[in-house]
Amino acid sequence: MTAPLLVLERLVKRFGGIAATDEVSLDVRPGEVHAVIGPNGAGKTTLVAQISGLLSPDSGRIRFEGRDVTGKSAAARARLGLARTFQLTSIFRQLTTLENVLLPIQARIGHSFRFWGRANRQNELVDPAFAILERLRLADRRNVPAGSLSHGEQRMLEIAVALATDPKLLLLDEPTAGMGPEDSERVKQLLERLRDRYAMLLIEHDMDAVFRLSDRITVLVYGRPIASGTPAEIRSNHEVRVAYLGEEEGV
Repeated sequence: MTAPLLVLERLVKRFGGIAATDEVSLDVRPGEVHAVIGPNGAGKTTLVAQISGLLSPDSGRIRFEGRDVTGKSAAARARLGLARTFQLTSIFRQLTTLENVLLPIQARIGHSFRFWGRANRQNELVDPAFAILERLRLADRRNVPAGSLSHGEQRMLEIAVALATDPKLLLLDEPTAGMGPEDSERVKQLLERLRDRYAMLLIEHDMDAVFRLSDRITVLVYGRPIASGTPAEIRSNHEVRVAYLGEEEGV
């Protein structure tokens, strides 16, 4: 079996007396979509923040491609191939769609930012940026200020920015949050197209997205994993149905 790309070993993060993550262990394999689900307050976003380096665990270990990255910064992890999207859209609203994607490409290839004024005329930057926007069907919006995009388009742009870092693993925190049915379906179709190229850790409340996209699912309740398995195994797990999917004892 292929070695896991990401391994979490007994991660604990406390805020006062509350354990936001409580002995969380899981892994993500190359080419896999591993979803993490749970009710509000289950610790999902705290978990992603620890993986991406924005929060340090109180105990436990994070390994990426066999390397211990527990003490590494978010920037160092991004350089290793960890890319994150956020539950709340995080883009440069005053820049154009294309310029938002140019920035991480410029940073990745070590291009000096003092050349930013000419960056949109440099093929080595523009060509890959345009290719990403085409893949996400945003190319016709490339010259529009990002703040003028619809909510769904802004979420797609955030994924485009993550792809521009040339990631090995995408950490997707609620990619369909706040979307209507049409935009949500568009994101699901995008992730289906991307799954052959990128491993993903998916945090999502939309159960259609979770069961449609995931190879494995881990369920968190009060910061602690209560089950992990294939979508079919999670659907049939009695503890999950009672604790999260809303079924009552005896039903």
